[in-house]
Amino acid sequence: MVSAAEQLASNINLSSIGQAEDLKKRIWFTLLALIVYRIGTYIPIPMIDPKSLEDIFSQNVGGILGMFDMFAGGALGRMTIFALNIMPYISASIIMQLLTVVSPQLEQLKKEGESGRKKINQYARYGTVILATVQGYGVAVGIENMTAEGISAVTNPGLYFRFITVVTLVSGTLFLMWLGEQITQRGIGNGISLIIFTGIVSQLPTALSSTFELGRTGALSTLFIIFLILMSISVIAFMVFIERAQRRILIQYPKRQMASGGQMANSSHLPLKINTSGVIPPIFASSLLLLPVTFVSFNSGSGPEWLNTLSIFLGRGHPVYLSLYIGLIVFFAFFYTAIVFNPKDTAENLKKYGGFIPGIRPGENTTEYLDYVLTRLTVLGALYLSAVCLLPELLISKYKVPFYFGGTSLLIVVSVTMDTVTQIQSYLLAHQYEGLIKRSNLRTRRRWIIWYFLDHPVAEKARSQKY
Repeated sequence: MVSAAEQLASNINLSSIGQAEDLKKRIWFTLLALIVYRIGTYIPIPMIDPKSLEDIFSQNVGGILGMFDMFAGGALGRMTIFALNIMPYISASIIMQLLTVVSPQLEQLKKEGESGRKKINQYARYGTVILATVQGYGVAVGIENMTAEGISAVTNPGLYFRFITVVTLVSGTLFLMWLGEQITQRGIGNGISLIIFTGIVSQLPTALSSTFELGRTGALSTLFIIFLILMSISVIAFMVFIERAQRRILIQYPKRQMASGGQMANSSHLPLKINTSGVIPPIFASSLLLLPVTFVSFNSGSGPEWLNTLSIFLGRGHPVYLSLYIGLIVFFAFFYTAIVFNPKDTAENLKKYGGFIPGIRPGENTTEYLDYVLTRLTVLGALYLSAVCLLPELLISKYKVPFYFGGTSLLIVVSVTMDTVTQIQSYLLAHQYEGLIKRSNLRTRRRWIIWYFLDHPVAEKARSQKY
């Protein structure tokens, strides 16, 4: 059943954006911040040969570098100041989430409310500096060792290049972290998600042009391209449906005595998403499976024999790769869902505030029931993630389709778009409520003025004295 808020949001007139001044300012700020980010993705790091770097990345497009370059909007392939993008901050935030489950001190901080969350976020920032430093040094060393036709991409390798690269990459990551926080506070939507979204979408024109070029040269038939477009639209519609789907558990609260002598019972619901884990499982699964391929590419195929054999079995489209990919997605879906949603804490909070699920006793029984429902939803979510991520891999491996948007990128684009649109609808809804309140106050003031000058006893007395 669609709630009243969703019905009201669906009836919102988008033309009212022009009247919502605060919303317009937020949208303009967000657009300007994203433009600054895109400009930064074209500012190169010193001592880099762009032609050799392009050749190197064209050889390693299928590895983990290609995936990171996709999230960075091509900044890693151009070796710019934003080459690391915002990924160190995301990794640090995920690590802090994992530590809150393991460490009792961090778990206590999480329960302290806003102050505890601020401290955890501060620890994540410190972790971002450490991770960005390590990753920046790894990128600097890796670029020095990688060559294309015997030519290195670094014009002056050495300690000075590594120092400059690490400082530049760490500064770029910290700037993007600050920029994302500014977008969240002063703009519209989640700043960190929008930065990743912008990087992915920026490569869409290139992907479309390459696909149409294959159709023009005859490598792909026109019917197949039309089928690919229709299938993409269908997959996106299916993803929107699943991402909006919820399992609403009815929550009731004790009856309260009213002033009239009657009793009123309050009821609410606990929404549980089918895909509770989000996009984390595909990201983790892809990163782990692409590590051997990346190591082999770094060593130019001269590594141990077992590593070369492993990279062959873990090549995209290989049955071993696809099986492990699905298995890791399912594993991380259950693992991350258990981290972000704790049925025991939810049951304790319900018991604390007097809420209960009809037919389920508070306490341990509620915990078992929530765990049962969440397990079934996670099974569906894992199957959904596996299907969405497996389809592009099959198209790429079997039909050689330059399908740029893999399962992970599609999930990010769809989820970020939905969150941003929802927030815009919330601002428009609040603006409409303000207009309704103003009109209501105006009508009340008008009725009061009419009553005072026409129906007030003083006015009646004045009219009687006049006539």
